[in-house]
Amino acid sequence: MPTHPSEWLMTTLLRIDASARVTRSLSRMLGDLFIAEWQANESTIELIHRDVGIEPPPAISEDWIAAAFTPAAERSEQQHDALTLSDTLIEELEQADVLVIATPMYNYGMPAALKAWVDQVVRINRTFSFDLARGDRPLEPILGGKTLVVLTASGEFGFGPGEFNEQAGHLLPHLRSISGYLGARDIHHVGIEYQEFGDTRFAASRDTAQAQVADLARTLARR
Repeated sequence: MPTHPSEWLMTTLLRIDASARVTRSLSRMLGDLFIAEWQANESTIELIHRDVGIEPPPAISEDWIAAAFTPAAERSEQQHDALTLSDTLIEELEQADVLVIATPMYNYGMPAALKAWVDQVVRINRTFSFDLARGDRPLEPILGGKTLVVLTASGEFGFGPGEFNEQAGHLLPHLRSISGYLGARDIHHVGIEYQEFGDTRFAASRDTAQAQVADLARTLARR
């Protein structure tokens, strides 16, 4: 067992911010709190920050799809160029032990910028393989061993299991559905609700989420 700090393994966190707001963003606030609390418990970490809210990746195109499905050795220079950003985003994901996605819910689902990031990184022969010999489950994740932390903010409320807005909340279910292709099986979620109401319920939800985020960061950092 390592006895000296130089022998400890450094944790790499990849933080994805998806809010279009730079100020007054609740999801960014939760992301800041999570990272700060983690650093308070593990001072030496590697943090990779990708802010798709400020710099959204482009939507994939027909040329992008053709390049992705062409074997690497057979790609043209233009096809390699088309995948340059995708390669960079996947390399960031590959390095991460913990993936922290801080995102608002827009129109009951992912912000377009976050969906664009997902489409750039969920890619054949990089983050998943495809083999029809597997029958009706031909896709298989390539990455693994990561922890996914999802920090959300929504204007409405009641998106949890059995709650009255459950069928309208597509953000968290979508992220859970593709989490395997991001290399994560261990998933944690903390969210703020009632933002658009701005009443005591919102204040209570915000305060509870802040406490939960701090506790989650401490727990994960001490593992």
